[in-house]
Amino acid sequence: MNALTLRGGRAYDGADPIDVVLNDGTIAAIRPTGGPVSGEVVDLDGRFVGPGLWDAHVHFTQWVISSRRIDLADTRSPEDAIAAVRRAVATDAPRTDGVLVGYGYRDGLWSTPPSLAALDEAFPDDAVVLVSGDLHAGWMNTRGAERFGLRPDATGVVSERDWIGSLQRFQEAASIPVEAFAHVADAAARRGVVGVVDYENVPNFAEWPARAAAGVRSLRVDASVWPDRLEEAISLGLRTGDVLDGEGLVRMGRLKVVVDGSLNTRTAWCWDPYPGSGPHAEHGCGVQSVPVDELRRLLLRAREGGILPAVHAIGDRANTEVIEVFEELGMPGIIEHAQLVRDEDFARFVRAGLIASVQPEHAMDDRDIADVHWAGRTARAFAFGSLHRSGAALRLGSDAPVAPLDPWHAIASGTTRSRGDRDAWHPEQRLPLDVALDASTRSRLAVGQPADLVVVERDPFASERDELREMPVAATLLGGRFTHRAV
Repeated sequence: MNALTLRGGRAYDGADPIDVVLNDGTIAAIRPTGGPVSGEVVDLDGRFVGPGLWDAHVHFTQWVISSRRIDLADTRSPEDAIAAVRRAVATDAPRTDGVLVGYGYRDGLWSTPPSLAALDEAFPDDAVVLVSGDLHAGWMNTRGAERFGLRPDATGVVSERDWIGSLQRFQEAASIPVEAFAHVADAAARRGVVGVVDYENVPNFAEWPARAAAGVRSLRVDASVWPDRLEEAISLGLRTGDVLDGEGLVRMGRLKVVVDGSLNTRTAWCWDPYPGSGPHAEHGCGVQSVPVDELRRLLLRAREGGILPAVHAIGDRANTEVIEVFEELGMPGIIEHAQLVRDEDFARFVRAGLIASVQPEHAMDDRDIADVHWAGRTARAFAFGSLHRSGAALRLGSDAPVAPLDPWHAIASGTTRSRGDRDAWHPEQRLPLDVALDASTRSRLAVGQPADLVVVERDPFASERDELREMPVAATLLGGRFTHRAV
């Protein structure tokens, strides 16, 4: 690979211009600007250069197809959602295998619960399936339920294991061209993203190498495996960190285990019951999706096969139980989400060698829902500051499509605990900016590090509130080649 010099840039929070010399996919030199150069020279004209960004938790296929789903993000009631679907029908909205699919409703604060009869009355001739914003539930009419092979109750809502499995089978039947994946990967690169951890429940270890071979080359990908494909991955000899494609972009990721539900669906497994009534009141304190004994078995089996674990735990009971399993087995891992944690459990992340993979944008989306359904407990909800102060290692992600695949959003929400004009929510849980940036990268701006870089128009350390969210990205480099260039 020819040498490339990024001339006249600045490190974050730095005053003196520098030249960054790249060679064979790594940073070969960093020196004061103005010296001799070789190879191609790109003038940064004082722009700021830093490590490329990673999104530590995405559902990539769901993110790709979200644009083909009816947008329900702004709906505030069942009537709003039905009206949104009616508008979509009137404009010939695209269907997925003949089904009208909406995405993004959040019924945690609806005064009227979803209803099977309401959707049946509104759409007697159409199969309609509406996916909740957290992906943990689906609201459907009778025709939609028949297409998914489900039997919902009077609410028309199915959640957790039955729902997630059915959604996956339906999704597999839909044909998504590789160009759609390339388009979304390129869009991520335009926001400074160089890599993602894909937790989609599909055969990632086969699908991502095929996409890379077909030209999806804008991102590095850690390709996870779910329990139903764990034995297949082990039989193929795949171990966490193994390179899966010819260019070294795709690596074998972790075993993803989901042990509880979500806050909005009121299925996150908590020590205390959810207040009031609603479509999920029968769950009481939430749902234990994978029993502790089964979690223990899965982690042991993964360890035997050389596959590291990542465990979804949102409620405080789920986090306690998962930490105890990791402590008992004496193995490190990642806890995904860690949205509600008992005060005495924060320090246990460090003692057990656990990484907290969190999604700060969720705190902004769910702050009002948390104030209702986790009333009296929100001082330890989305408690990124407490995790950091305890010494826990952090990784930031989006959980796209639950939040946009844009690490600048996560960095902004994590450091300000606010969005738009609203006051900061539990500002004591804000993260220092350097911590949020480190948790959104995998390398450093240093000689010998991978040449995975982002060039931005503003110094993050001189940006205020939502300026971080809208950070202008001038260029992104992956292994020393441009995946986005506006300089």
